[in-house]
Amino acid sequence: MAIHAGSSIPERTVQVETGPVRLEGALAVPEPVVGIVLFAHGSGSSRHSPRNRYVAHVLNAAGLATLLVDLLTPEEEAVDVRTRHLRFDIGLLARRLGGAAAWLGQQQDIGHLPLGLFGASTGAAAALVLAAAQPGRVRAVVSRGGRPDLAGPVLERVVAPTLLIVGGADDPVIAMNREAMARMSGETRLTIVPGATHLFEEPGALEHVAALARDWFLRYLIPEPNPDPTD
Repeated sequence: MAIHAGSSIPERTVQVETGPVRLEGALAVPEPVVGIVLFAHGSGSSRHSPRNRYVAHVLNAAGLATLLVDLLTPEEEAVDVRTRHLRFDIGLLARRLGGAAAWLGQQQDIGHLPLGLFGASTGAAAALVLAAAQPGRVRAVVSRGGRPDLAGPVLERVVAPTLLIVGGADDPVIAMNREAMARMSGETRLTIVPGATHLFEEPGALEHVAALARDWFLRYLIPEPNPDPTD
């Protein structure tokens, strides 16, 4: 399936240092900008994921900056292709994601922006682990076809408003998301895209996902204006 998402917003390649490793990322900052969304890939994906890049372009058009970052080094990815174990190392992915969030906070032009997380597959679990660890920093989370159940006991500590998006034909993942949702105490919504499979390849399915994510982030990343006490 071909995925097209036009964007006139410049994207630059960045080096994100986290712990002992340096990760490759793609950063796009629209003008004006109202918030930033950090993407957490999973299950063998990378910053080149056409689906996540499509969602990122939709977010950019709405005034949200995006950082798509590889959570594994090229050497680790080569190992994971054979063993498929690093993509399920949620602790490692969450630490790398936290390093990317710290890197964003150090950037002079965007470090002040409210932060949201967009996670896909196992990356959704890493996003929720980070949200639980940094409740004051992470303002909103969106999961696309994610495995939030893999976040384990930290789910109860997630306070950031969380949107879980699952394809209507993705029965096993629907069950996993419902299981995770039952353990979460913060604001959580499960939205099922009718007829969509795990990769949202059906006509209009990914567009639906992107619109849901955009609306969720705009709702929770942009602070509401203080009421005028003279009114």
